Amino acid sequence: MDARLNYFASPTAGKVLKYFMSTGKAFKESPLPAVTQELVALRVSQINGCAACIDMHTKEAAAAGETAVRLNLVVAWREATVFTEAERAALELAEQGTRVADAAEGVSDEAWAYAAKHYDEEQLTTLVILVSFMNAVNRLNIITRQPAGDYEPGQLH
Repeated sequence: MDARLNYFASPTAGKVLKYFMSTGKAFKESPLPAVTQELVALRVSQINGCAACIDMHTKEAAAAGETAVRLNLVVAWREATVFTEAERAALELAEQGTRVADAAEGVSDEAWAYAAKHYDEEQLTTLVILVSFMNAVNRLNIITRQPAGDYEPGQLH
């Protein structure tokens, strides 16, 4: 499958995406645990059906030591016993933040309180920006049909 656009060949995309993608690098310096970041990025990408991001975040998480069992169970995290309460709170916030059009209230007060119980304000800020960032990146990739399967861990860092 070929992508509809090659972002790397576009002067406009080059200018915009240089700054946009630097956001992703800033997450690495945040206090939100790296494993949580990868699980959230993976879950948002699964919901949106972004194959390129699922490929990337599955491989990045595995390279960081995440187990195959946990990666395979992200899609069914509610029924899985392998996630911490903090990770479950982050995944719930990520799902509600991604499915804002599916619910009249967007992110519920309960989901917010659950996340706030496990993360401080800086971590919550990172989590909210990460969910929003991943939704935007997913759309960039889905609209242009970016292919998946060839990503190598560390490729975009």
